[in-house]
Amino acid sequence: MDHKPDLPPLRDVIRDFGLGARKSLGQHFLLDTNLTGRIARAAGPLGGVNVIEVGPGPGGLTRSLLATDAAAVWAVEKDSRCIAALDMLKDAFPGRFHILEADALETDLAALTPAPRAIVANLPYNISTVLLLRWLRQVEQFERMVLMFQKEVADRLTAEPGGKSYGRLSVVTQWLCHVRPLFNVAKQAFTPPPKVASTVVELVPRAEPLAPAEFTDLESVTQAAFGQRRKMLRSSLKSLGLDPVAAGINPEARAEDLSVREFCALARQLAAR
Repeated sequence: MDHKPDLPPLRDVIRDFGLGARKSLGQHFLLDTNLTGRIARAAGPLGGVNVIEVGPGPGGLTRSLLATDAAAVWAVEKDSRCIAALDMLKDAFPGRFHILEADALETDLAALTPAPRAIVANLPYNISTVLLLRWLRQVEQFERMVLMFQKEVADRLTAEPGGKSYGRLSVVTQWLCHVRPLFNVAKQAFTPPPKVASTVVELVPRAEPLAPAEFTDLESVTQAAFGQRRKMLRSSLKSLGLDPVAAGINPEARAEDLSVREFCALARQLAAR
């Protein structure tokens, strides 16, 4: 951007528009411009890319995204109190900022804007995994996603087989994306501070999934296997009528021992039934 618009400090915006964070919406506002700038830079290069932000709140990260060379920024915000506060950014960045007052859980983000698209967001923690699984179903629509999660969720996204963090979310995410933790954010950086630390994660869609499988089949298999993670696969997969041996897998293994590719083999077996 050539000019830097004169915008009021975020704390003034929160005061003037009565934007106390609402627990019911999972709101924790990020006001530190060094941090929001770092997230925006981590999402780059954004030249020519339409960026979608979910849950912008008072607009801290939004401002940093608009300061990049992104083609446009689209904010999806459910909290009507925030809409008026975000409105001033329309005047400051004419033609580049768009607001949609909507529930992200009911919004098709890919339909908002032409490709190329990226999602960059400090997600509401109470719906972050639900949102991610929804976006993974249409992951080919996005260039990349740079998202902030609670650290424990980020650990699950990046977990390797064998660890206690490894689970359904690890398998489905790594099947479709290259996943990389970028940096942690201390809880003190937020207003109000959450109970836990956070991690910014980059997800770049693979050119094609790690192994052939259908999303719904992989979900069914991982749900059965990790739903009884202490049991051997011969027991946990019995309800689906699957035979681990036929997929070349040790029936005495447990869910956390299997690679993403092995889960895909089980998903294909389920499809063939």
